[in-house]
Amino acid sequence: MTDTSAPSGAPGGLDPASIVRSRAYLSALVLAALLGIPVSAVAYGFLGLVAAIQKYLFDKLPSHLFGEATPAWWPIPLLMLSGLLVALTIRHLPGTAGHSPALGFQTGSGPARGKDLPGIALAALATLGLGAVLGPEAPLIAIGGGLAALTVRLAKKDAPPMAVTIMASAGSFAAVSTLLGSPLLGAFLIMEAAGIAGATLSLVALPGLLASGIGALVFVGLDAWTGLGTFSLALTTVPPGAQPTIASLLWAVPVGILGALLGWAVRWIGLSIRPLVHRNRVPATVALGLLIGLCATAYQLITGRGAEQVLLSGQTALPSLVADAATYPVGVLLLLGALKALAYGLSLSAFRGGPVFPAMFIGAVLGIAVSGLPGMELAAAIGTGIGAMCCAMLRLPLTSVLLATLLMGTDGLTVVPEVVVAVVVSFVVSAVLRAPGARRDPGPGADPEVTP
Repeated sequence: MTDTSAPSGAPGGLDPASIVRSRAYLSALVLAALLGIPVSAVAYGFLGLVAAIQKYLFDKLPSHLFGEATPAWWPIPLLMLSGLLVALTIRHLPGTAGHSPALGFQTGSGPARGKDLPGIALAALATLGLGAVLGPEAPLIAIGGGLAALTVRLAKKDAPPMAVTIMASAGSFAAVSTLLGSPLLGAFLIMEAAGIAGATLSLVALPGLLASGIGALVFVGLDAWTGLGTFSLALTTVPPGAQPTIASLLWAVPVGILGALLGWAVRWIGLSIRPLVHRNRVPATVALGLLIGLCATAYQLITGRGAEQVLLSGQTALPSLVADAATYPVGVLLLLGALKALAYGLSLSAFRGGPVFPAMFIGAVLGIAVSGLPGMELAAAIGTGIGAMCCAMLRLPLTSVLLATLLMGTDGLTVVPEVVVAVVVSFVVSAVLRAPGARRDPGPGADPEVTP
């Protein structure tokens, strides 16, 4: 029986046992381990550069210019500059700087070409470093997979497509090895998104997991050497878990519905604006940067809290949000969630990055907002909010459950039932809803763009 899940170019009638015992596959495992070292080092350097740019532009530079009080309008010129740089990169460099995040989390369209990697890296740096609301996971996956595939093709020009696919997957695994807090979680995200199953699963997973483990060691070693951090998502304060109750399970249903509706609204914004961006790439992306900056400015002026909570991916703001959950009035949480979701949708339409971290942050805001309901503990509320929102945006139910539960460590095990209910409800409601423009033709004369 032919393995229909195999990547393009894979031979029919795969026998995983014989392939794993072959010398070629053992050589592939060694190559995956070796590739994991430089690829993870590049990923670490990329994340370190993003963090340095953010710290300089949002902390050091305004303190030098304005003293202790950063004006509320400061994010506006940064986001407009981000829009200009991203638009020019997409228009003038080879490729499209990666796929549009408005189309969802995609990993199965083949590795990035070597000539496209500079555009992917530059657009991601301009997006992430200057404050747009997207995460680093998608660019890292593209860069890691592209570098690994390029290495294989340079080493052996006639390398079979299956070998290139396996090594590209290993490179992607290594690049996100510790970003989500666990090498296993990053690998699971890639495999579920790519739809890898059947005989192909074991063949691709082994080199990928090996490269991911090597990458995690490299991240730890570079952290010890540089002191920059591991850049892993982790909560500094974890709300205590509580055993599921009938009330908490029942509340997970409306949380799942709210997460699906909010995710639909975010995707509607991104997909509706995307055709306009294609027709007027540079001015439209700069204008979107202006709108995102205005969202952050409005939040700071209204609440007196930092504009960075609305901007950026939410990876660094999430731990403090959870730790200080009791200090946020419901009104502030609703405003934060609404403005973050709006900025998220605007960023999806034109910028380049991943959808995971903003979805987790908005889900946590949703969870904290409903945590005061009778019978709803904070841990279960946060878990259900994150799971529901991630499922609505990623359409990956198993990964969404893991993202919501593993984030809270051992206490996350107690909230698994509520998270599962919220994720299932969100998945079903999201399947019923349909955001417009998912495959809309941008029209003649528009910028070409990959549509996985």
